[in-house]
Amino acid sequence: MAKKVVTFGEIMLRLSPPNHQRFVQAESFDIVYGGGEANVAVSLANYGLDSYYVTKVPEHEIGQAAVNSLRRYGVKTDEILRGGDRLGIYYQETGASQRPSKVVYDRANAAIAQVKPGEFDWEKIFEGADWFHFTGITPALGDNVAEVTLEALKAAKSKGVKVSVDLNYRKKLWTPEKANKVMSKFMEYVDVSIGNEEDAEKVFGIKAASSDVTSGKLNEEGYRDVAKQLADRFGLEKVGITLRESLSASDNNWSALLFDGKEYYRSKVYKMHIVDRVGGGDSFAGGLIYSLLSGKSSREAVEFAVAASCLKHTIFGDFNLVSAAEVELLAKGDASGRVQR
Repeated sequence: MAKKVVTFGEIMLRLSPPNHQRFVQAESFDIVYGGGEANVAVSLANYGLDSYYVTKVPEHEIGQAAVNSLRRYGVKTDEILRGGDRLGIYYQETGASQRPSKVVYDRANAAIAQVKPGEFDWEKIFEGADWFHFTGITPALGDNVAEVTLEALKAAKSKGVKVSVDLNYRKKLWTPEKANKVMSKFMEYVDVSIGNEEDAEKVFGIKAASSDVTSGKLNEEGYRDVAKQLADRFGLEKVGITLRESLSASDNNWSALLFDGKEYYRSKVYKMHIVDRVGGGDSFAGGLIYSLLSGKSSREAVEFAVAASCLKHTIFGDFNLVSAAEVELLAKGDASGRVQR
């Protein structure tokens, strides 16, 4: 029987100008749906897991379209609530070469931001569940959403469910001080923490020494120290840190570090030419969760997760639309990109 994973967060409507156009040029937008935990849910469904996504969307056609986007890829939407005023929107301008990508949010008063404690039946939702995943974006949507997230965490732990978090600090949603206060309380329920080179610093004040993400230089020893500090402070089983070296908006080096409390595992480095980087971290999280639930070793898990997220960067939209077999092929060394016949 497939493992059951539950994720909880906000799904949004994304509007992107086509063909690398700027916002001011655009006369039309490409429409996709996505959001941190929704992206993870799609990855896990594609890998064959029982993937449940929990959120609240408005009871109109745009809300239904968001739900349909998940169903299309096999995500279970039974526990999605209907109600509230609107679906959050974000506009994404895709950068190229030396011009960075830009995001403009229009998410105030979204349905998910209006949820109240007691609205979700977490006991029922976590029945038979093996894993729960959330991100730092969800509790940042408001104190009420943070309370609902805490409800979920308590219910998950009471049923012995493993919990992972992607720290995902968003400066447009809250301050480092508020993030620290809220997330520190949540971390006692977390088993696996995931983040990038900036999240640990912004949320918990834990910084990698001698690294400058804008210069393209990374100091692996510094990130080992960050992972160990996180694991020690919060009693974590595993810490995954994605390492992005931005050569330009179009070309990045991509790898990760996984600490399992004893050993550090650095993945191979992929030189990527980017189609769409949104959801890159979520696809890493999805790959890591799948790997750990599948019984892979720490080394295998970090290689699978990095390969999965490398492939995501080649796919337009938020969702990582790849199979486990395709990820395994890349993780085992076939990075040629030759036509598969």
